[in-house]
Amino acid sequence: MKFLSKCYIGLIFLLLYTPIIVLIVFSFNESGSLAEFSGFSLMWYEELFNDEEALSSLMNSLILAISSSVIATVIGTFGALGLHRMKSKYVKGAVNAVTNIPMMNPDIVTGVSMMLLFVAVAAIIKSQSFFGFGTLLIAHVTFNLPYVLLSVMPRFKGLDKSLSEAAQDLGCTPARAFFMVELPEIIPGIISGLMLGFTMSLDDFVISHFVSSPDFQTLPLYVYNQTAHNVKFSMYALSALIVVIILIILLVVNFAGSVGQRKASKKRG
Repeated sequence: MKFLSKCYIGLIFLLLYTPIIVLIVFSFNESGSLAEFSGFSLMWYEELFNDEEALSSLMNSLILAISSSVIATVIGTFGALGLHRMKSKYVKGAVNAVTNIPMMNPDIVTGVSMMLLFVAVAAIIKSQSFFGFGTLLIAHVTFNLPYVLLSVMPRFKGLDKSLSEAAQDLGCTPARAFFMVELPEIIPGIISGLMLGFTMSLDDFVISHFVSSPDFQTLPLYVYNQTAHNVKFSMYALSALIVVIILIILLVVNFAGSVGQRKASKKRG
């Protein structure tokens, strides 16, 4: 039984990571072919760093992902705090259901609904160039919020209420008690929500397609536009770099989280 479970897990990892490994390996292929590996070369990475449009799209994606994930994390953290302290179970359940709608909806439904909303607003204010970074930011914050709430809420549920009450008994205001006592305890959940929001925003194509403008093009939109012609081999190099960077970020976050947990356990001990 253990052998079968190991084989099953190995098969899953093989299916998940083989395409990524192939992508990284062939990003160094000198011939620019996926049929055979003719030799090691960095020419596609050199071509990538000389492609101003690709680098501009990457920078736009990073700016959008960082901005939307930070805003969604701030709003989502305080939203989770409000839900945690809400006394009515029925109201809490209703709010939870509403906030989960963007996560449960198909991306195309969310994208079309956001587009119609922005078109209506543009018609009201009589604007001809309403779409751009602002509409992308609002849309990305909207679909990032449920993921932040999903990451932070369990941390609030696991908090010891007596710690906040003890801080207030010692003279802290409720706000000061939150920032001094509760916030440090939920930091892992906040970081998880931030990272999840960042990766979701960086990866999004469908919603961005409906609310973007030619003046602000994200990396997924740029790659999609490349598929109308022959995809540049520099895109393989760019994808390989993104995979490596995200892997490094995840390793750093996990390492920092494990170190923080060890320090916390030592203090409690």
